[in-house]
Amino acid sequence: VTSVERKALFDAVKGAKKIYIIEEGRAAIIGSGVNISQPEGSMVIDIGGGSTDIAILSLDEIIASKSIRIAGNRFDEDIVRYVKRKYNLLIGDRTAEKIKKEMATALKVQSPEVMEIKGRDLESGIPNTVEINANEIYEAIEDSLFQIVNSTKEVLEKCPPELAADILDNGIVMTGGGSLIKNFIDMMEKEVGIKVFLSPNPLDSVVLGGGVAFDNKKLLRTLQMREN
Repeated sequence: VTSVERKALFDAVKGAKKIYIIEEGRAAIIGSGVNISQPEGSMVIDIGGGSTDIAILSLDEIIASKSIRIAGNRFDEDIVRYVKRKYNLLIGDRTAEKIKKEMATALKVQSPEVMEIKGRDLESGIPNTVEINANEIYEAIEDSLFQIVNSTKEVLEKCPPELAADILDNGIVMTGGGSLIKNFIDMMEKEVGIKVFLSPNPLDSVVLGGGVAFDNKKLLRTLQMREN
């Protein structure tokens, strides 16, 4: 969060004796069932709606991390732009999200699914229908997918040598709605050369992790806190 967003958050919860802020990546990995209190390295890629948070953690602390504003909402925007450019068809955000959820893939496939989509033809101004396939959606979101992959590699490059072996053994946890894109885990494994696992609760891991952290006094001591 920015300093303005942080102030707005504190203002919104006036009356609380203490306010703790937990990083999204830290909450996500805790909510995925990983014990970050152990003296070993763990890594998470949390692909939410507005941002992707990547972090390496050990002993309740974040060792290396990066947050980028490329996630589910960006994928939707990519799809809108692609359909507009290729088919001269304007579609809405809800249609783009539906396409993403049902057809988005992080790897090209042999027999891609096909979907009929409706929108407004930009030349005639009247509603029109076109067919689009999963491999076209891959083309639409490819750049954004690889920006997440490259950011993951950047964080791995900052990993201390003593924790690198742990991550190689334990793998990387992917969570958040964006992690549900078909073949994204396979793509990430292929690009970084490390086993990648999907969180048991990818859509809820952040809020679950926040709840667990609230009950962990040792962990709370490592979080940013403000007294009201």
